[in-house]
Amino acid sequence: MEIQLWREILEPYALAVDELMVKFNHIIEAYRKAGMYSPIEQVTGRVKTISSILEKAQKKSIELENIEEKIEDIAGIRIICQFVDDIYKVVELIKNRTDMSIVSDKDYIKNKKDSGYRSYHMIISYHVETLYGPKEIHAEIQIRTLAMNFWATVEHSLQYKYKQNMPDNLRQRLHKAADAIVTLDDEMSSVRGEIMDAQNSFNIRANIVADILTNIQNLYKVANKREVVKIQDEFFRIYESEDLKQLERFNKELDIISEGYRAQSLR
Repeated sequence: MEIQLWREILEPYALAVDELMVKFNHIIEAYRKAGMYSPIEQVTGRVKTISSILEKAQKKSIELENIEEKIEDIAGIRIICQFVDDIYKVVELIKNRTDMSIVSDKDYIKNKKDSGYRSYHMIISYHVETLYGPKEIHAEIQIRTLAMNFWATVEHSLQYKYKQNMPDNLRQRLHKAADAIVTLDDEMSSVRGEIMDAQNSFNIRANIVADILTNIQNLYKVANKREVVKIQDEFFRIYESEDLKQLERFNKELDIISEGYRAQSLR
């Protein structure tokens, strides 16, 4: 098959990956802007390389003209979550969307593979508009925790190195590591409330500080410089105290001061 033809085949899949990453990253931003915890921590995507497609086609005895029909993971999206429960929330988010439909799904978390691999896989049907017209393609979405992803990445690298002939002692150690990952995910889930409280406090503090710094920057344009320097010094004092309530009160007071200067400028 000519290189140019491969490019034409893979272009819609690259487009789908770009669009899907934008959409899932928008979900993250929408949650955070609403002051809510996002079940999605991060998103990555890729299109299979030509060599990987050929390798899979050869392994599964797939004719080249049937590649798009038989290989469903040419386009791949990986969604990383902090907690196992988040994975199932993401699954529901995807199932409730109208811009993609579920072709099949496999839960390798409740039913992990013999190797110890754990992840949630979904094959979706997704519509793209290409230069040559509309096209419906399949894409794979893998949903994992950070710990699952670390194990899977290492295991994949070792499988590639040993060409499916991994030494037994190394395979056994990977199994033990997989068990440790299960324990880690369970432990993280058990203290999820504490972790989320800490993250929420950090995010609230970061947003308040950003608001205060924006107000101070704007005040430099309209207020007396000495007054602004005093306000800035007071902010640093409160910031160093790490007292969130004081920071919130200072932010409200600064909002009132800033609003007063804005009202004066409109007269």
